[in-house]
Amino acid sequence: MKQRQRLADLKVMSYDQLEQELLNLKKEQFNLRFQRATGQLENTARVRTVRRDIARIKTFAAQKRQESAK
Repeated sequence: MKQRQRLADLKVMSYDQLEQELLNLKKEQFNLRFQRATGQLENTARVRTVRRDIARIKTFAAQKRQESAK
């Protein structure tokens, strides 16, 4: 259920909003990598979730770019 809501939110975002969300997720991924390296990471599943969210946003951004190019 949560995943479907997240997808619906991403579909209605503009290209600029997607880029901003991508930037935020990359910062979070960077912080998670540091936490894992120092042994402070408690939720290891979050790394996988963030990585997949980044890929998902890149896909939606590419689709929006392609639609605007037509």
